[in-house]
Amino acid sequence: MKDYLSDLVAHTQVLGNISFVKITGDTKSTVIEAVSDDKAVILQGNYKNPIAEFIGVFGMPDLNKLNIILNIPEYEDGAKITVTKENKNGADVLSGLHFENKVGDFKNDYRFMTTAVVNEKLKAIRAKDVKWNVTINPSVAGIQRFKFQKDVHSSEPLFMAKTENKTLKFFLGDLSSHAGSFIFEPNVTGTLSKGWNYPVQPVLAILGLLGDKTMMISDEGLLQITVDSGLAVYNYKLPAQAK
Repeated sequence: MKDYLSDLVAHTQVLGNISFVKITGDTKSTVIEAVSDDKAVILQGNYKNPIAEFIGVFGMPDLNKLNIILNIPEYEDGAKITVTKENKNGADVLSGLHFENKVGDFKNDYRFMTTAVVNEKLKAIRAKDVKWNVTINPSVAGIQRFKFQKDVHSSEPLFMAKTENKTLKFFLGDLSSHAGSFIFEPNVTGTLSKGWNYPVQPVLAILGLLGDKTMMISDEGLLQITVDSGLAVYNYKLPAQAK
């Protein structure tokens, strides 16, 4: 359980502005959904193996608190983490997580959001069919080059993605002032005919996560980065933004 929780926290808290996640679980799947507070990133994920204890629909708020609990040294070895339940209207519903250290003298309780509350805060995310014009596996070199340009143009929140001569290029800054560009990925298949802008900080944060990554960009104005952590597959969708 701890590994699953730590994986979830690592792949949400990196964005810094996800207040809660919605979990929908049954015997076949455990689905993760979230939207960043600024609506810049939509997250949809699935654990590769369903979590048997997560049957139902509930929210996990205050992920920073959960992260702190998970990293307390008292819970490093032999910790007991149990999913708690409450009886409401004659039915048992998931209510939270109970943490105990190995000897049982250090405890914490973390409370879930109810189904009604999380459904009100996060409406069902409906994925529409998107034609992906460019699909790549970002290289370490390309990500590093992006970081270099981000440092140069630290005040620029957006970058533009375009294809030129079978390469994927990113553009930052303003041509009337300071500007920069670089080839993020050479030898790409497909073309982007429109220059859409996407947020620098969350894209770099996602690209910095551990795991296999796939980046897809659509001429319809959507960028998606898929991260396979080994335990789960996370799809981060970033709609284009106006400059």
